[in-house]
Amino acid sequence: MSRVQMGMISGLSGALAVAAMEAVNLALGPWAVPFPRMVAVMLQVPDLALAGWIGHFVVGTLLLGPLFGVLSPRLPTDTPETKGIVFAVGAFLVMMLTVAPLSGVGMLGARAGLGGVLWMLGGHVVFGIVLGNVFGRLESRQKRLARMHPPEGVAAL
Repeated sequence: MSRVQMGMISGLSGALAVAAMEAVNLALGPWAVPFPRMVAVMLQVPDLALAGWIGHFVVGTLLLGPLFGVLSPRLPTDTPETKGIVFAVGAFLVMMLTVAPLSGVGMLGARAGLGGVLWMLGGHVVFGIVLGNVFGRLESRQKRLARMHPPEGVAAL
């Protein structure tokens, strides 16, 4: 399995974890602006929360996951989870400095309020932890399989 494929699986896992977190927010509150609504606003369809959910899963699975798979070896930490957090907080900052202002949410998401911005940051941290953990497990599995089944003509280590 390639790093991009492992990233896609990891990204989907992270997106599902954040969706579960958001489901609790919606069921018990909401105590912060729901992120599907913020994503829908960024997509210029503020009344269509489904667009926010779809955007969340598409970006997490098809953009951030594969990008993490490619960048993971270059990230400056030791564990997969901290690599995921560093990556996800970086993605958060890029989003808040580019996508948010261009879509009318304001620089650093100012129109969402402090609670909304902190909720988004927390969601990115959760995404990063799950992304890194799942990717690390898949990567370890790949390494074990490679040791068990070396290419033909190569002795196992």
